[in-house]
Amino acid sequence: MVDSIKLLRSGPLRGEVIPPPDKSISHRALIFASIAKGKSIIRNLLRADDPLRTLDAMSSLGMEIRDSGETVEVYGKGLHGLREPEDVINCGNSGTTMRLLAGLLSGQPFFSVLTGDGSLRQRPMKRIIEPLRMMGAGLYGRTGDTLAPIAVKGGGLTGIHYKSPVASAQVKSAVLLAALYAEGETVVEEPRKSRDHTERMLPAIGAGLRVEGLRIIISGGNDLTPFEITVPGDFSSSAFFMVAAAIIKDSEIIIRNVGINPTRRGLFDIMKRMGADLEIIDRRIVSGEMVADILCRYAKRLVATEIVPEEVPAMIDEFPVFCVLASRAEGTTTIRGAGELRVKESDRIAAMASELRKMGVNVTEYPDGLEISGPVDLRGTTLEAHNDHRVAMALSVAALVAEGCTTVQGVAAVDISFPGFYDRILELTG
Repeated sequence: MVDSIKLLRSGPLRGEVIPPPDKSISHRALIFASIAKGKSIIRNLLRADDPLRTLDAMSSLGMEIRDSGETVEVYGKGLHGLREPEDVINCGNSGTTMRLLAGLLSGQPFFSVLTGDGSLRQRPMKRIIEPLRMMGAGLYGRTGDTLAPIAVKGGGLTGIHYKSPVASAQVKSAVLLAALYAEGETVVEEPRKSRDHTERMLPAIGAGLRVEGLRIIISGGNDLTPFEITVPGDFSSSAFFMVAAAIIKDSEIIIRNVGINPTRRGLFDIMKRMGADLEIIDRRIVSGEMVADILCRYAKRLVATEIVPEEVPAMIDEFPVFCVLASRAEGTTTIRGAGELRVKESDRIAAMASELRKMGVNVTEYPDGLEISGPVDLRGTTLEAHNDHRVAMALSVAALVAEGCTTVQGVAAVDISFPGFYDRILELTG
């Protein structure tokens, strides 16, 4: 894929969107199927760079995985069927792959090393190394055991009660994966609820897990049963079209088969609060997850809002495109309690502040968030995606309402989560 794209102001978006499969669920399905005992079948797996890193990693750990294009069959060998990899496991840009595998490998009686690209090697890893060490695993990283590569010598784990300082599904899932191998009970407690795909999927396949508010309690040693799953459409990828339809005059689209898990759909609720014309239709349950179609129309008037810390975890990945929406709303939108955004694929607070300013937006940056004043008639210019797939797509949505031509540089990163994103845009503006 070329690494820059030129975009002009768009006419109305019309038609249907089938978003790519959910990235978070795709990762987990591959990992859980590998440690279940028997053949699992995954339908609608996301074939993007990040989940494919997880697939390759599980293959390197001895799993037989057959991908027919329609389905992925994983021949799991049980909790204790993984083998020591012959080489370093390269997680690419995928923080989910690295953090979840660190938890899984902490329970294995062998040595392994996890590395990634330059961006991933700068993302914080102490947040998983610390609790996994508390359980008895040997984990070592660069810069005082805070950065990847991470060396893991697993085995001999004991359950702990861990109060996570951050609401992070990756941290939580890493500890829960290790807990499957730990003696006794493990309790993970979060300050706020993060996405809950792990604690939905594990008990459905035999793990001794229960949820009590912000606490998750899990017992080690339970065998996992093989399963069949159909991965729903990714809400985070759908968000770009929800925002685009809301801000491009006369747009009307329907997004099909979107996962609307309550811990993921924060942006939908906030957009409704701001005056967006959104409607959830045909709710249904698919493989234990709530799924629906979302009807999105142009919003004649959007009003600014305040995002409080408690709302951040349910819209953490939608922040870049939400900033674009905020630039088109009347008044000043405030986002606080979002410091976690500084340690994603990029510093998303700094990235969105700098790029929106280039387009004429009045942005005030805080350590844990932003203030964005609107509405602004965005102007076309040259923008930088900061090696971040979600920033690239958010800026591309902004370009569709900007005056003149906008060049977005660094769009190759989009393949991390949404191959074909620009083709979908062209289809809707067709």
